[in-house]
Amino acid sequence: MKKKIKYTNEPMGKLRIIKDFLPPPEELVLKEENVKITISLNKSSVDFFKNEAQKHHTSYQKMIRRLIEWYASQHRKSA
Repeated sequence: MKKKIKYTNEPMGKLRIIKDFLPPPEELVLKEENVKITISLNKSSVDFFKNEAQKHHTSYQKMIRRLIEWYASQHRKSA
């Protein structure tokens, strides 16, 4: 079993805010039902997901799908 992380009340160091670079949901066409689509992504993005998926023994398509679902759910909560 992995060791549990014990958090303390220590300074975190210098922090910086990163601007949200993703488009707002109104700029996307989202549907609630599952729809099979074809999408073109740049090679470096797909390679990144393929490498990460291999490390975590999962499908890169599943990782991309979950990322999109997460994005949509975060914007639904703030609306």
